[in-house]
Amino acid sequence: MPIQLNNVTHTYSEGSAFQATAIRNVNLTIEDGEFIAVIGHTGSGKSTLVQHLNGLLKPTGGQILIDGEDLNGEKTDRRRIRQKVGLVFQYPEYQLFEETVAKDIAFGPKNLGLSDEEIDQRVRRAMAHVHLDYEKYAQRSPFELSGGQMRRVAIAGVLAMEPKVLILDEPTAGLDPKGRDRILSMVQELHAQGGVTVIMVSHSMDDVARLATRLVVMSKGEVVATGTPREIFQQVEMMENIHLGVPEAAKLCALLRARGIDLPADLYTPQQLQECLLAKWKEAHPC
Repeated sequence: MPIQLNNVTHTYSEGSAFQATAIRNVNLTIEDGEFIAVIGHTGSGKSTLVQHLNGLLKPTGGQILIDGEDLNGEKTDRRRIRQKVGLVFQYPEYQLFEETVAKDIAFGPKNLGLSDEEIDQRVRRAMAHVHLDYEKYAQRSPFELSGGQMRRVAIAGVLAMEPKVLILDEPTAGLDPKGRDRILSMVQELHAQGGVTVIMVSHSMDDVARLATRLVVMSKGEVVATGTPREIFQQVEMMENIHLGVPEAAKLCALLRARGIDLPADLYTPQQLQECLLAKWKEAHPC
């Protein structure tokens, strides 16, 4: 289910004294099965962009095609499209409201008019996806859980709608390292095994370097670059000019190169750097 944006612009409070253009002339195509990371400084338009992808915001200019269908066309059933494109906001646990975990996850599927059996199966599948044991957690209050567990319940509520595209806006914001790692591992697994297209907004260059297949770099409401993590993180000057960093492994690689160690310029994950240094050591110390 590809997504295509053609010259998409969004201006808040258009025509008023508070008018502000958040994104401008965005052209972007997202193919089935990609893991896209949207990165940029605060205020670059990341969240505004992703809220257009399921019709939550309507562009003031341009066109958005979901699987070839104009999302904002006069005859388009936007409710049907929203069921295919799931959006998880920052701090989604603030939207939990039911008395049990199972009821909260079942809320969306229930509104689809599905049978009780299908709803139950969707709840069980969604809880399995987020690594919450059904027997242990289904009848517990979500408000008795840890912050990371509550967030997983909220994400499960979106997964229970069985979207083709999952959008995550800063999914690890505010979590401790353990909860953060669990969320990211879960998202990585979902993408690898579930065939879901993932679009993730993130400030963490290390996270996107490890997870994403392609990066969309935003600055001042515009897409300034797209490419694989390897391609983007080689453009150190461009990243610095828009006040973005590069992964810690890439910084260490640059320091080692500056000290005369012959390393490729496109190393950006700890594993890549470790493997390259090990190979260099074996060259220098043959058995």
